[in-house]
Amino acid sequence: MQTAMAPLNQAPFPSNARPLTCNFSTGSISALGFSLPCLKSPTPNHHTKLMVPRASIAVEQQTKLALIRIGTRGSPLALAQAYETRDKLMAADTELAEEGAIQIVVIKTTGDKILSQPLADIGGKGLFTKEIDEALINGEIDIAVHSMKDVPTYLPEKTILPCNLPREDVRDAFISLSANSLAELPAGSTVGTASLRRKSQMLHRYPSLNVLENFRGNVQTRLRKLNEGVVQATLLALAGLKRLNMTENVTSILSLDDMLPAVAQGAIGIACRSDDEKMANYIASLNHEETRLAVACERAFLETLDGSCRTPIAGYASKDEDGNCVFKGLVASIDGTRVLETSRRGPHALEDMILMGKDAGKELLSRAGPGFFDSC
Repeated sequence: MQTAMAPLNQAPFPSNARPLTCNFSTGSISALGFSLPCLKSPTPNHHTKLMVPRASIAVEQQTKLALIRIGTRGSPLALAQAYETRDKLMAADTELAEEGAIQIVVIKTTGDKILSQPLADIGGKGLFTKEIDEALINGEIDIAVHSMKDVPTYLPEKTILPCNLPREDVRDAFISLSANSLAELPAGSTVGTASLRRKSQMLHRYPSLNVLENFRGNVQTRLRKLNEGVVQATLLALAGLKRLNMTENVTSILSLDDMLPAVAQGAIGIACRSDDEKMANYIASLNHEETRLAVACERAFLETLDGSCRTPIAGYASKDEDGNCVFKGLVASIDGTRVLETSRRGPHALEDMILMGKDAGKELLSRAGPGFFDSC
């Protein structure tokens, strides 16, 4: 495990980049991000390049012992999520609003270290959470902030995850300099995505497109590759773009019918040690119950399918206008030739929603038949 406790190299600031302003005076780490110029439109400018400045991170010296040390990955998006958590904690407790009360500790994970291979080829669970969980268990941090879609369906021993922050938009965004949508891309165009879920659903509807699978890196890196012409388009989670204040780059938004999201997409989870009652109380006060129930339903579906990085799986639970839970789930072959879907509707209560997710998973396991997930 590596923690960032010293200044990192800063990148030059483009003259036309607009700063994402944040108040870092009460934390022990500061960062500067950017919102990028808008793609004018709906008609894309084929000659316009996206401005993709590199993120700059600076770590300040801690002047007093922090009451809460927040563990997080170091990407701009992960840091934005950690800052969101910090701000909510500060608003909820005056003691935490004091100078130096909250420290953010950056931890490099396996998924951050290995960028030369597709995630599906690296294999294993918790590629973006394992080292952070280890730091939590070892007492090096007090709470861990995760993107819930990265969290395995089991939690490490001695940890609990009692809190989900309010969920962001779960949909996926289409970004391109030459087309307004996937449907407008010419046959043979290459779309960059590291997600087998996105790949399978896209190829199911548009089999003439190509996919660059090892299209990895943070949001800024992927936009830079698009800028350089490595691909003609990419798909990114709208939630991340919103949290980074970078929605100006979105060409169009895919509907849930066109692209069902990953399980727990757009949700942030906060974990602590199971024996740390003080931290559990701090973060439980931030919990958004509707998000927690939806995530529990979706993760029950994923757990039943025993999904791995090699299995395209999508699932989304929401509350309808009558107050009921509506769940939609999907499994697919990687090449998109087979897509199996199901849905459930029932009471918006934890036990009922978990049962819905499990039942939907069992149905798709039965329909897929022996060997389906092996062949994925």
